[in-house]
Amino acid sequence: MGLGFTMCVRSCFQSSCLQWAWRTAFLKHIQRRHQGSHRWTHLGGSTYRAVIFDMGGVLIPSPGRVAAEWEVQNRIPSGTILKALMEGGENGPWMRFMRAEITAEGFLREFGRLCSEMSKTSVPVDSFFSLLTSERVAKQFPVMTEAITQIRAKGLQTAVLSNNFYLPNQKSFLPLDRKQFDVVVESCVEGICKPDPRIYKLCLERLGLQPSESIFLDDLGPNVKAAASLGIHTIKVNDPETAVKELEALLGFTLRLGVPNTQPVRKTMEIPKDSLKKYLKDLLGIQTTGPLELLQFDHGQSNPTYYISLANRDLVLRKKPPGTLLPSAHAIEREFRIMKALANAGVPVPNVLDLCEDSSVVGTPFYVMEYCPGLIYKDPSLPGLEPSHRRAIYTAMNTVLCKIHSVDPQAVGLEDYGKQGAYIPRQVRTWVKQYRASETSTIPAMERLIEWLPLHLPHQQRTTLVHGDFRLDNLVFHPEKPEVLAVLDWELSTLGDPLIDVAYSCLAHYLPSSFPVLRGQASSAHAEQTGKLTEFVSNLAWDFAVKEGFRVFKEMPFKNPLTRSCHTWARSQSQWYPIGTRSYSSVPEASPAHASRGGLVISPESLSPPVRELYHRLKRFMEQHVYPAEPELQSHQASAARWSPSPLIEDLKEKAKAEGLWNLFLPLEADPEKKYGAGLTNVEYAHLCELMGTSLYAPEICNCSAPDTGNMELLVRYGTEAQKARWLMPLLEGKARSCFAMTEPQVASSDATNIEASIREEDSFYVINGHKWWITGILDPRCQLCVFMGKTDPHAPRHRQQSVLLVPMDTPGIKIIRPLTVYGLEDAPGGHGEVRFEHVHVPKENMVLGPGRGFEIAQGRLGPGRIHHCMRLIGFSERALALMKARIQPPTAEGREQERGLRRPCFHWSCRVKSRVAFGKPLVEQGTVLADIAQSRVEIEQARLLVLRAAHVMDLAGNKAAALDIAMIKMVAPSMASRVIDRAIQAFGAAGLSSDYPLAQFFTWARALRFADGPDEVHRATVAKLELKHRI
Repeated sequence: MGLGFTMCVRSCFQSSCLQWAWRTAFLKHIQRRHQGSHRWTHLGGSTYRAVIFDMGGVLIPSPGRVAAEWEVQNRIPSGTILKALMEGGENGPWMRFMRAEITAEGFLREFGRLCSEMSKTSVPVDSFFSLLTSERVAKQFPVMTEAITQIRAKGLQTAVLSNNFYLPNQKSFLPLDRKQFDVVVESCVEGICKPDPRIYKLCLERLGLQPSESIFLDDLGPNVKAAASLGIHTIKVNDPETAVKELEALLGFTLRLGVPNTQPVRKTMEIPKDSLKKYLKDLLGIQTTGPLELLQFDHGQSNPTYYISLANRDLVLRKKPPGTLLPSAHAIEREFRIMKALANAGVPVPNVLDLCEDSSVVGTPFYVMEYCPGLIYKDPSLPGLEPSHRRAIYTAMNTVLCKIHSVDPQAVGLEDYGKQGAYIPRQVRTWVKQYRASETSTIPAMERLIEWLPLHLPHQQRTTLVHGDFRLDNLVFHPEKPEVLAVLDWELSTLGDPLIDVAYSCLAHYLPSSFPVLRGQASSAHAEQTGKLTEFVSNLAWDFAVKEGFRVFKEMPFKNPLTRSCHTWARSQSQWYPIGTRSYSSVPEASPAHASRGGLVISPESLSPPVRELYHRLKRFMEQHVYPAEPELQSHQASAARWSPSPLIEDLKEKAKAEGLWNLFLPLEADPEKKYGAGLTNVEYAHLCELMGTSLYAPEICNCSAPDTGNMELLVRYGTEAQKARWLMPLLEGKARSCFAMTEPQVASSDATNIEASIREEDSFYVINGHKWWITGILDPRCQLCVFMGKTDPHAPRHRQQSVLLVPMDTPGIKIIRPLTVYGLEDAPGGHGEVRFEHVHVPKENMVLGPGRGFEIAQGRLGPGRIHHCMRLIGFSERALALMKARIQPPTAEGREQERGLRRPCFHWSCRVKSRVAFGKPLVEQGTVLADIAQSRVEIEQARLLVLRAAHVMDLAGNKAAALDIAMIKMVAPSMASRVIDRAIQAFGAAGLSSDYPLAQFFTWARALRFADGPDEVHRATVAKLELKHRI
């Protein structure tokens, strides 16, 4: 298996591993495209005018299938979830939940009790519900997406008729693009569930059709039976592929059109059609005047690959690229030879037709093969399939591998296809040579592996045909049964040891499922990550080598062999962390049985399963969407349009909302029913908040940015229902922004009792007069609400003089004097404004909690918001330190990828030499720089633990009891971040002061927070007073 890991390292460096066109060439598993027009009728002869789809089990995986997989993974007795879902029938918790008669929280409570009673063990139903509604699982089947597109293209209506439910955020669970459907009928909205005939009639009524004019697809017998009793034609869905075939038969036209993963031929890749058509007519012996259709597959950059349609023949052409080539590269002749030799040897391969070495036809040598219909499974975890089906797929895969290794090379004329014997030592030498030619920095684990591997090779070796790249997505499967129709991508094939293929095919079991090279995701973009992947795989391979050895080679004696299974290291989440995020790979994952709700969780891996999944979902979102968008967002902030919101931000907000990464900040104690947010504890949110803090833009994208978070929490805690309806809901939905007006230029506003702005009662209004500044967000055109703090009674006790009003921003009398800058930064579009309130009339019902409650509200508003900035500052610091490390180290592929993720649009790679040198010594060897790195790491870890402790005390004892801890972190975190960022800036030299990197902005806001979250002096005084109080 260690050889398999090393092969994977090799594949990161060989361009040949990026030849994905073969597998995409065989994705088409459809009938020939239909020619001419058709009439679509059902058995009675009336015209069908609509197709109605159920959701779970038809468009997305069914709850039953998800439950079966989840039960296996969590060691829950099989069938527990399904039995509990069916319990009680129409009056059971599941059906009542889908009729919106109980909330998500109520359902989970009742459902969890049922599951635990049935299984006689504790069942974490929150984890199941999180998986069921996760983006990873709730994905629409591609075959159904294509079918819906074709149905609508023919002028038919489409509808979705779903038994679904409301999520904790009060949105219905419908993870589909609603634009696909003319009508959407949801049980939780209508209060009616299938198989109640009323919900079918409601759907037909909205479609404006009779029952006989529609077709209904559902995976449950009772639902299908109820629809049929009304006269609707029905299809019971067992699997989407078969259902689409049945639907095609009823409608009379194909629903799976086009050639997947193709595009018009790129201009630089065009080939002459006339000479190709003449060649093919001669080859196929056909006479046709019809056109030759030519498309290019998306991948296959090394050996360009084309789809050809000519005279009802579907073909694939694969050619060498133009230009001067290395002698052993792009060996299409070998691919053609082995596939032709194996055609009659019991190994399923594509039917190759001809090898043409005449470059005059298309410019370079090429070969032609038949287009092979079938299925290709790109994800080795086979999501959406039953365990028994997955087992059958892998059994068929292993059977084919045995067939390959059983072929007698001499009998098929391939005895000279490679060198005989000593294959593994040769491969190891080749891999080392390729690695040395590609390496840009020293990877300790790789060096150890290079030294260790040649000393631990198997002594006895067989010689057979080997594929060289044998994995699941190189196989074409029969669409209806677990049978391999063709083995693809023979470019690395040769004579060698069969254990190589065995090891490589097992990699999917040991590597994370998101590993790109194993999921058919390789591309030029992924090629840029080779340094990151190489380091990850070399560490994993070294771990495997020293902990497992080569126990697969039985002839090798071992003393005290280890029994730990390697798959305990292969986690579902990606293990190569982007710059600016922290890896806890050295921290063991907490067992759910030992995870205490009240425990201090210092690692994301120790979070409860649902929150851990949320953390990794956020992490993936940051990697895929936020970090890549930063250069454009920074450019917008510096443009003339900066005072208008960035369209990209708004687009990313919708993506975050769709991913469930929205309103994460509201603490569980403020929102126990999870009506408004994710229901996280302060400790849980601390880990997510730190992750968002690695980007200046992520908090807003996830609707977790100040001052909106504090204002929303204020409304949740103290707002009336009318106030919530008018202000809270638009803020929660991201349709509005807000500001908080407290600070005044004439007084020391760090002491809230000094506030002088007046709030005077007049008839049915309050009249506001005052001068405020540093009002964050007030310049944003989306800002609709100003939470205003002023004095209603100057003669009342000191802490009862202030009140809080909700002031609509379109109220007359609000005059913005000027935008303020922070160290020259405008912070557009929200900015920070100096504002006068002159005779502003606000309705009395806009008073929060009542007159004289302002100081109380201001303190309560800060609640968990007191530490959110500190959490984000840890993220600032982690990213600054990561940038610093990348700056002083040699420019590895990983370093370039890291800087690409962090740096602004200006890259200036010319400034990066093999190692940055100052005064005759590389920076990485300068003692002062190393000391700075060490000091920064220590300070970050200290501050993080203090922040997590404060969050922990807030969760256990409340905000008031955590006053000392909160004051301490507000003293520590901004100063720590300023020092860490300052060191990073120093390592960058003048570049650190520029907008090419986020360091200058990080530093600015870290320094500003020493005022915005209260001046250091106030926090120090608080800590000292509490310390003295405790000691006396």
